[in-house]
Amino acid sequence: MLDAALLERARDVVSRHLPPTPLIPYPRAGLDVPVYLKYEGAQPIGAFKVRGALAALTAYAGERVVTASAGNHALGIAHGARLLSATATVVVPKTAAAVKVEALRRYPVELVQAGDDFDGAERHALALDGRYVSAYSDPHVIAGQSTVVTEVAQALDEPFTIVVPAGAGGLLSGVALGARHADIRVVGVEALACRALSTAVAAGRVVPVAMGETIADGLAGNLAADALTPGIVRECGVRLVAVAEAAIRRSVREFVTSAGLVAEGASATSLAALREGLVPLDRPVVLVVSGRNIDLGLLTTILGER
Repeated sequence: MLDAALLERARDVVSRHLPPTPLIPYPRAGLDVPVYLKYEGAQPIGAFKVRGALAALTAYAGERVVTASAGNHALGIAHGARLLSATATVVVPKTAAAVKVEALRRYPVELVQAGDDFDGAERHALALDGRYVSAYSDPHVIAGQSTVVTEVAQALDEPFTIVVPAGAGGLLSGVALGARHADIRVVGVEALACRALSTAVAAGRVVPVAMGETIADGLAGNLAADALTPGIVRECGVRLVAVAEAAIRRSVREFVTSAGLVAEGASATSLAALREGLVPLDRPVVLVVSGRNIDLGLLTTILGER
């Protein structure tokens, strides 16, 4: 477990550099309990990952940082590197979303495209010189992500359930740690096609699993053998659920048409879990909308579906 001092340092870093993101009431959810959307698409990179990136870059000040990412963590490191005048190399898969790659090109970092998926990009990054900062398992990154639930708790003076997209578990672990000593229930949502985290939690160790196709690209990829996240998720008693592609696509569409928000596939898993009846409704519900960086062509296609 990460100690309270590490979480507090991360909160200090994030609060100095980033204003709280909006917590938006969503009455069109049509439920008997209030539903809120924690919209991380309002971050300067369009995703929550900047929180953990700033915490890590501050902790590793003066070192060359290397990372691998499907896109959003790379953007977080790139933004933080520019803000803090740090030196960074970011590796993304050759299949990374074009919108994320184009955004990365605007930052003063070394951008490398390697591997056909996140696993391949991570293998390449681990072979490079520098301090490797995992997108999900670095303790400072996890601590930075905990600030999502801290902001929610400051805005809602009552118990609530927070629903969090879950890939390798960096955001989920941070939220679980941030909520651990409060009356906050945490539900993690995987894409049904990518269940590496729940498999590791159930097995008590990291087990490689096959990755299916998903529009929730931010949730795809296996875990490193020494990943911290399964242990944190297990120890914090987080409930894990999974949603299918059709539900994710419907939720991307609902975010646009009913909430007026752009949400990438990973973000939409929180709403998908709610709509699929996987979230308890005995208290207010907060859906973490983790990012907006969806390919425009994919979004157009989804909006045309019925």
